[in-house]
Amino acid sequence: MRIITPPMNEADARSLNAGDEVLISGIIYTARDAAHHRFNEIIVAGRELPVDLSGQILYYVGPAPAPPGKPIGSAGPTTSARMDAYAPLLIEKGGLRGMIGKGGRGMAVIDAMKKYGCVYFAAIGGAGALLAKSVVACEPVCYPDLGPEAVYKLTVEKMPVITAIDCAGNDLYADGPARYARRA
Repeated sequence: MRIITPPMNEADARSLNAGDEVLISGIIYTARDAAHHRFNEIIVAGRELPVDLSGQILYYVGPAPAPPGKPIGSAGPTTSARMDAYAPLLIEKGGLRGMIGKGGRGMAVIDAMKKYGCVYFAAIGGAGALLAKSVVACEPVCYPDLGPEAVYKLTVEKMPVITAIDCAGNDLYADGPARYARRA
């Protein structure tokens, strides 16, 4: 079990291997489709992002409203492929080092991960209530007009994820089924 505390540097990201079980403790940021679109527009325009993504991890989640006494409601991952059009630029120009979501990624994303040193973590879909237990604080950072898809700063303790795609391009979504098929 690896323990990661963001922000990560390139060596941190490159030290992770597909299949590594990881616990993340520290600050991560949420962002989904609409926020990614806005981030990319800002980068293309040559302006500064409203949040410094250098070395950071983005969690693809739209959290549910917080119940009384809790920092956040259910917080399960969303399908990552929806961010594929935006992720390469955030990795290259934004300095992003990690992404958390569910499902496979496109080749352009994997190529950017390999070139610039970024990893993709998988969180268990359908386990949003369980994952929310790792969140100890949640505060909006930008784009409040997006509601649950606004960008939030989450403080997490021992958030469980798996390194699904590493900086060498090793991909559990592509390689895992073949590995298990050989065992049968």
